[in-house]
Amino acid sequence: MSDAAAPFPTVRQVVLDGTDARALAEFYRELLGLTYRPGDERPPAGEPDPLGADWLVLEVPGGGRLAFQQVPVLPPATWPEGPRPQMLHLDLTVVSRAELDRHHASALELGARLLQDRASDPDEPLRVYADPAGHPFCLFFDQSLATVPAPKAP
Repeated sequence: MSDAAAPFPTVRQVVLDGTDARALAEFYRELLGLTYRPGDERPPAGEPDPLGADWLVLEVPGGGRLAFQQVPVLPPATWPEGPRPQMLHLDLTVVSRAELDRHHASALELGARLLQDRASDPDEPLRVYADPAGHPFCLFFDQSLATVPAPKAP
């Protein structure tokens, strides 16, 4: 390994605060189909959750992580207006309008709250939600992904 410094820092993970870190991690695990970092898995039903009140990490396929930190109080963002603007939000993409609708239903079922619906926008179909802790996130139909051919089966 070289002692030479890298030209720039690298992003390790995005961290979301929540008053129930486990519940927030579970929301994103189910919404995005992610997996816990080894050791952070949810304990079996009925067993205490030693990690749920501290710090949890989900791993993103292909690299990257989404982490969750327990905090005692977290007033939700008042997006798009109000005294508590969003400080950060996630942009999530899907490959079709049908997927936009399917994931809309899933997000609501998992506890998201719809903040803005622009699904019928011809140029940029999207919906804006608040996760269960109040963090805004967007779900887009990325039309450029719809033109990418699906990988061929081996």
